[in-house]
Amino acid sequence: MEFLDLGKHCSEKTCKQLDFLPLKCDACEQDFCKDHFTYAGHKCPFAFKKDVQVPVCPLCNVPIPIKRGAIADVVVGEHMDSHCTNNPGTKNKIFTYQCSKEGCRKKEMLRLACVQCHGNFCIRHRHPLDHDCRAGSCAVNRAGCQTTRASESKPSGALNALSSSWLAQRLGWKVK
Repeated sequence: MEFLDLGKHCSEKTCKQLDFLPLKCDACEQDFCKDHFTYAGHKCPFAFKKDVQVPVCPLCNVPIPIKRGAIADVVVGEHMDSHCTNNPGTKNKIFTYQCSKEGCRKKEMLRLACVQCHGNFCIRHRHPLDHDCRAGSCAVNRAGCQTTRASESKPSGALNALSSSWLAQRLGWKVK
């Protein structure tokens, strides 16, 4: 054999395989083959020095610093009991936007503002007709169009024909 000085034997007692590309453990400084180079693969006695993990609070997702030798579960439990910003004992309000309609006491998670009067309304009263919107001089009629003064108004037949042709076009129907 010509290459007896190349490579090293695996330091694992049960293996001792000659490896030409051995890997050195950064904790115990011994050489291992590809099967035993991990801390768990060779049961490294110094793995605790290198295998440092930072626990994260499951409630507020904040990393919690712990001292060496401390039990992570105990430290995280103390954090959750005293310092956690998302403490389950405190209730965060989800439904915060109250309806502006007189007499309605409903609250919503999201702000539903009227385009005309800029009031905040619940799902039931979000349309201008449902909360009797009187933002400007123009009110809204049942068809969803703004009504104008009587002198400027178009005949209702033309308005209905216009809206029906628009609806037919949107739905892809053929109009006779």
